[in-house]
Amino acid sequence: MAANAPAFDVGDYVVYPKHGVGRVIELQKEEIAGMQLELYVLRFEKERMTLRVPVNKVESIGMRKLSSDKTLKEAMETLKGKPKVKRTMWSRRAQEYEAKINSGDLVSIAEVTRDLFRPEDQPEQSYSERQIFEAASSRLARELAAMEKTDEPTALGKILDVLRKYAPQYYESAAEEV
Repeated sequence: MAANAPAFDVGDYVVYPKHGVGRVIELQKEEIAGMQLELYVLRFEKERMTLRVPVNKVESIGMRKLSSDKTLKEAMETLKGKPKVKRTMWSRRAQEYEAKINSGDLVSIAEVTRDLFRPEDQPEQSYSERQIFEAASSRLARELAAMEKTDEPTALGKILDVLRKYAPQYYESAAEEV
């Protein structure tokens, strides 16, 4: 592929690590500070945000196409695994969770979603735990929705169904150990 050929076409869904799934709505050429730049114009519907990304910065930013089916399958399997609850301070864990979400890596986002999920019969989450869980599950759902050509609420329902099905066994065994 030629070095200056765009990697994404108008209409493609892409993942921008810090913002999640967006859609390329336009390719622009603009002169900025005397330099001619090619820009992807991305639209993030959920945030009602438009972002312009220089074509030459795509790689360094980590912008990518939607995950492969194999990666999606791995992420869904991750949701079925045992939650890893570290005994470190919440502020440290919160930073780690945020870093995983902002990495844009689907499997890492699935780990955060799994680790912060609480079944209805479990103790309440703190506000910040709930916020991070919602950010991770929403990010995961948006990519799943784009890949399966459905909407975010449907994709989120599918994720929560997997979590509700597999999580109780881990919480029941944890309660017996106490």
